[in-house]
Amino acid sequence: MDTNDVLFETSIPDLPLIGRGKVRDIYSVDDHHLLIVTTDRLSAYDVVMPDPIPGKGEVLTRISLFWFRMMADIIANQLTELSVDDVISDKTICNSLRKQSLVVKRLKPLPIEAVVRGYLIGSGWRDYLDTGQVCGIDLPEGMQQAEKLPQTLFTPASKAEAGDHDENISFAQVVDLIGEKLATRVRDVSIQIYERAAAYALERGIIIADTKFEFGLDEEGRLHLIDEVLTPDSSRFWPIDEYEVGTSPPSFDKQFVRDYLDTLDWDKTAPGPDLPTELLDQTAAKYREALDRMTA
Repeated sequence: MDTNDVLFETSIPDLPLIGRGKVRDIYSVDDHHLLIVTTDRLSAYDVVMPDPIPGKGEVLTRISLFWFRMMADIIANQLTELSVDDVISDKTICNSLRKQSLVVKRLKPLPIEAVVRGYLIGSGWRDYLDTGQVCGIDLPEGMQQAEKLPQTLFTPASKAEAGDHDENISFAQVVDLIGEKLATRVRDVSIQIYERAAAYALERGIIIADTKFEFGLDEEGRLHLIDEVLTPDSSRFWPIDEYEVGTSPPSFDKQFVRDYLDTLDWDKTAPGPDLPTELLDQTAAKYREALDRMTA
C-alpha cells in the first residue's frame, strides 16, 4: 500500500459533485449510479482535521469491500461491476482514485443510522449511567463500562443535520419513520451482519464492540446495504489482548488523535489544529493493522 500520496479533496471535471462529507466525496455518474471517493480526510469531534491520514481512504475502501462481499448472501448491497475507469475519461485522475473509489448504485438512503452494540461503551454507556437503559432497552443493574451485553442490541439513531450530532432513538421511533415491516427487516439484518462479523473478527483477535450501518432502497423498494461497512471509522475494534472490563479499551482507529486533541487548548470547533507527523503515522499504522488482521 502506497502511503506517500495522500488524497485530501477531489476534483473531477467529468462528473457533477453532489456533496462532500467528512471523509467521502460523492459524484453523480448518471440516473442509476454514483461515484463515492473515500478520501484520506480525518474527522474528530465532527471537525475535519487539516492533515489527512496517509492511506486511510484505501484501507476503508478495502475493508468495506471485504465485508460487502462476505454479507452478500444476507442482503443486497450498493456494489456494481463498474470502476472509475468506466466513468472518468482522464486516466491521470483514474490512477489517483482507483484504490479508494467505488461506483455504486444510486439508492434512496433511509433516514436512520442502524447502530448495533455488543458491548456497553460510548453513548450507550452514558445512557446506561443516566437511565439504566440504552435506547429505551432495560439492562441489568451493575454493568460495567465495556462489558459484553447480555444480547446484541439494535440501538438506532436519527441522522443529524450537518454539524449536529446523531441522536439515539427507540425502535418505536424507527417504526414511525419508515414503517414496521422495513424497520423490522433493518433491525434483523443489522444484528445478523454484526454477529457474523463479530464471530469472524474474534477468531482474529479483534472484538467488534459496536458498529453502525446505513441502508437504502432501490426503485422497487428493495433494501440494500450502503455507505461503508464495519470499518474503523464506523465501528469500535478492540484488540482482545488489551480488552479489560471497567475501562475504555484501546481501539484500531483515530484514538491517538482524540487523545492528543484532548491535551490541547482547543474548543472542538473548526478549524482543527495541525497534527504532528508522528501522530498521523501512528494512526495510519492502526488503520492498516485493522485491515491486515481482518482480511489476511
